[in-house]
Amino acid sequence: MSSSYKALKQECYEANMELDALNLVIYTFGNVSAVDREKKVFAIKPSGVPYETLKPEDIVILDFENNVIEGEMRPSSDTKTHAFLYKNWENIGGIAHTHATYSVAWAQSQLDIPIFGTTHADHLTADIPCAPPMRDELIEGNYEHNTGIQILDCFKDKNLSYEEVPMVLIGNHGPFTWGKDAAKAVYNSKVLEEVAKMALLTKQINPEAPRMKDSLIKKHYERKHGKNAYYGQN
Repeated sequence: MSSSYKALKQECYEANMELDALNLVIYTFGNVSAVDREKKVFAIKPSGVPYETLKPEDIVILDFENNVIEGEMRPSSDTKTHAFLYKNWENIGGIAHTHATYSVAWAQSQLDIPIFGTTHADHLTADIPCAPPMRDELIEGNYEHNTGIQILDCFKDKNLSYEEVPMVLIGNHGPFTWGKDAAKAVYNSKVLEEVAKMALLTKQINPEAPRMKDSLIKKHYERKHGKNAYYGQN
């Protein structure tokens, strides 16, 4: 393995294996990438490789223009989406994409996930957005690149910050999440899946369940992320 990218490949490999360990992927349907901002490259899982045979040296290194810098295998089919997000959102260090059941179910419903409870509010103060299904002209074009456009358009239309809302559902497709590194992107994928499950059950129990009140959202988010945060040991 090339010494110049060894650490980046290892980070990406471990994050992909965690995605599998957390039962967030079906067969090979999922991927995680990790970026090196100084070298302006990112690492991503190769396309269609089973997790049980994946090795750190299999990880592919690309630049933000989707040129393969190192690697013998074809990168993930979602690579162009990752590259587009890295180019446009400079403060993310890792991206994850899954086909996790409850997250995908909400994406297929084409609905935002309402903020019903404190598990959701511990991580973000907004409903989890669902981008509308891609326009026909984008589907017929550079599809994976245009998925990145679809995500950015959704955040612009809903006036959301990618730093405050580190996750999105793609209508009829599934979830993308991101974070300061690949491990945090995977963490956010698991949070999204559990929140999606809880929200579905909430709607089944009470179809008229109200959105959580703003004062409680603010309290739970700020005790973890505010300037006077007191959750945890830091």
